[in-house]
Amino acid sequence: MLRYQSEKHDIYLIASEQNSNSKTLQIHSDRLELYPYKRSPHYFFRAMQSIHRKIKEINPDIVHVHGTFAGFFLRTLFFFKKKRPVVIYCSHGWAFLMDTSSWKRKVFATVERVLSLRTDFIIHISKHEYEMALQYGLSAKKSVVVYNGVSDAPSSPAVPFDVKRDKINLLYVGRFDRQKGFDLLLEVFKENRFTDVHLYLVGDTVLKDCDYDYPSNAVKIGWVDNSEIDRYMKACDAVIVPSRWEGFGIVAIEALRNKKPVIASNRGALPEIVQHGVNGYIFDFDNKEALVNIIQGLSKQQLEWMGENGEEIFYEKFHSNQMNTQIERLYMDALKKQGDRYSVTVKKYV
Repeated sequence: MLRYQSEKHDIYLIASEQNSNSKTLQIHSDRLELYPYKRSPHYFFRAMQSIHRKIKEINPDIVHVHGTFAGFFLRTLFFFKKKRPVVIYCSHGWAFLMDTSSWKRKVFATVERVLSLRTDFIIHISKHEYEMALQYGLSAKKSVVVYNGVSDAPSSPAVPFDVKRDKINLLYVGRFDRQKGFDLLLEVFKENRFTDVHLYLVGDTVLKDCDYDYPSNAVKIGWVDNSEIDRYMKACDAVIVPSRWEGFGIVAIEALRNKKPVIASNRGALPEIVQHGVNGYIFDFDNKEALVNIIQGLSKQQLEWMGENGEEIFYEKFHSNQMNTQIERLYMDALKKQGDRYSVTVKKYV
């Protein structure tokens, strides 16, 4: 998105120091501001101060804010200001849709509704997110759906490891945690010794007190640099995404661009990415046997055919070109929009 927009507009990026690497971000250093941040109240105030100072210096026409915490910081700053830039917000997965207690979901939804008063457009990353957000009271007039997109896979003919060609090789990519359904995946492979299937696990735990017992037909690879993920996908026959909840599922569309079908749970946006029997399989997360039956019925020939279908679907719906074009149109619409009492007139965007 940054590369695309920098060819058309004067772009600045404000991001947290946590988990940010200025050398890999696609923007020049004089257009980058990293603010101090950790997930503690002490850092919240410091982050908001830094963001406020930079916004005042830049005086932007549009602020496109990504993520729940960044959205809270920025829109709280604008809440009592009469004049502000156009604000476009994308949570990249609603907190009130997480697998948590009902009272927490209600609190998260209330905060989002209040902050939406200082938001001109809300981007939902899937139809599922959109429909659920409306049920929780967010504005339909301000809401749009823009699927996440990724660009073409880098050229990398060499595979990173030798796979068993006489086996069906499945790849899992992600955190080893409950949200991603990692416990369910290991449970299925422990209880069913799939003789013709081998599982490769890219990622690791993020909680120190979390430890797993891995089945004999699974290989833990560990964390892999994001630039190398495509090589691992190319080496395998299919990618498995068994999430309990999922805002979108970037791993799934990365698999499609590499001509790999996806075996995914029926949670979140995954059924919008995977068409059962066409570019992969969808299983009911609450029905473990459904996943077992899918794995037992896999064939290399069928997976290869599905992979070809997946690539077509990727270019049709999930390539970054579609995402960037939609967001560009949204920017133009936001600037033309005749605002209500919360909106402001902004200068022409050039």
